[in-house]
Amino acid sequence: MRIARAAAAAALYVVAASGMAETVGSVDTAFKLIGPDHKVVVEVFDDPRVPGVSCYLSRAKTGGIKGAIGLAEDKAESSVACRQVGALSFPGPVPLQEEVFSERASIFFKHVSVVRMVDTKRNALVYLVYSDRLIDGSPKNSVTAVPVPANQPVPVKR
Repeated sequence: MRIARAAAAAALYVVAASGMAETVGSVDTAFKLIGPDHKVVVEVFDDPRVPGVSCYLSRAKTGGIKGAIGLAEDKAESSVACRQVGALSFPGPVPLQEEVFSERASIFFKHVSVVRMVDTKRNALVYLVYSDRLIDGSPKNSVTAVPVPANQPVPVKR
């Protein structure tokens, strides 16, 4: 029973952590006569386990007819910049590595994901954005780090 509850809570957390970004803005990169233009979109999401940290994610969005109806595959080119935007707090222990954001980048099998890692030696939170696909992901990635004050060690869940 306890394991089932833990599994259900983990599943709810993953669902809650995925796709919670809000759009900050976008710029068009290529004109499309029919359908929306190709663009670069900037989104922001808050780290679900670390209040006071927000991550800004920029990524390509494919336009045209396929983009308009949700059949386009977005390019695997993203960038992430996470920053302390308020007082850092840790309501509980943080896993050494955990997915904090995931969103579909094509109709099937491709996602853009952000993973948080804890650098315990330097007391920092490291965020990595990458794209995966069922058969072959992309090595294109971006990384950023948020230093945590020395008097506030990150509580790690091992």
